[in-house]
Amino acid sequence: MGETTEDELFYPRFLHAGESCIVVEFGDDVDPEVNARVQALRAKIEKNPFPGFIDTVPTYRSLAVCFDPLRTGSPAEIKKVLAGMTEKLQAEEKGEEELLIVPTCYEGEFAPDLARVADHTGLSPEEVTRRHAGRDCYCYMLGFVPGYPYLGGMDPSLETPRLKEPRERIPGGSVGIGGKQTGIYTVESPGGWNLIGRTPLRMFDPDRNPAIFLNAGMWVRFVPVGKAEFDRLARESVQPGWKPEVRKRKAERPE
Repeated sequence: MGETTEDELFYPRFLHAGESCIVVEFGDDVDPEVNARVQALRAKIEKNPFPGFIDTVPTYRSLAVCFDPLRTGSPAEIKKVLAGMTEKLQAEEKGEEELLIVPTCYEGEFAPDLARVADHTGLSPEEVTRRHAGRDCYCYMLGFVPGYPYLGGMDPSLETPRLKEPRERIPGGSVGIGGKQTGIYTVESPGGWNLIGRTPLRMFDPDRNPAIFLNAGMWVRFVPVGKAEFDRLARESVQPGWKPEVRKRKAERPE
């Protein structure tokens, strides 16, 4: 049996974030085990919501729990409730998980930094594309802009530093690499990740239900498509009632 460190004794810790939110931290690293506990607490609360519960917001290593203080009592009381929920907390046993298929064009104007990534990694552009699409990635959290997914599990050989000078405007749908992570710019925004492709899917649309296709805890599979297929999907995906392809995937722990 290994030694117990001070950090392990310290977590979980509970931080007050105003009168209507408590943040539960489970660690200080980007770690699949830590994120598994985040997702487990989230699932536990949403299955058994306490009176006044409003919403949860997961991150890599913590869970923000929002509530209505007029219905729940004091934050101290909610802290006790959450502390009880974290006892004997175990990751939910899942037989299957959801896998979102993200068609991606890795060509031409959609991939302005593909050559940079290839040069940095010593791979050909074709091999960068093959490896990027060759592994399913896990959505740890959403943030930065609405629906922006932070994806882990990318092939480590593709790790590439962010740009020294971020771009002021990046088109929505752009697929990028930033260090060990990959992600999708859901709306036009500034950004400093290396752009290697673009999906025709409108990942965020406030006028659609649901507004976001992807949530924390889901998986993503990038599927290469050519420009003609990109254009066809771009036209179809904005039609009312259109939905992306979501498959079932055998549950496993993200890398």
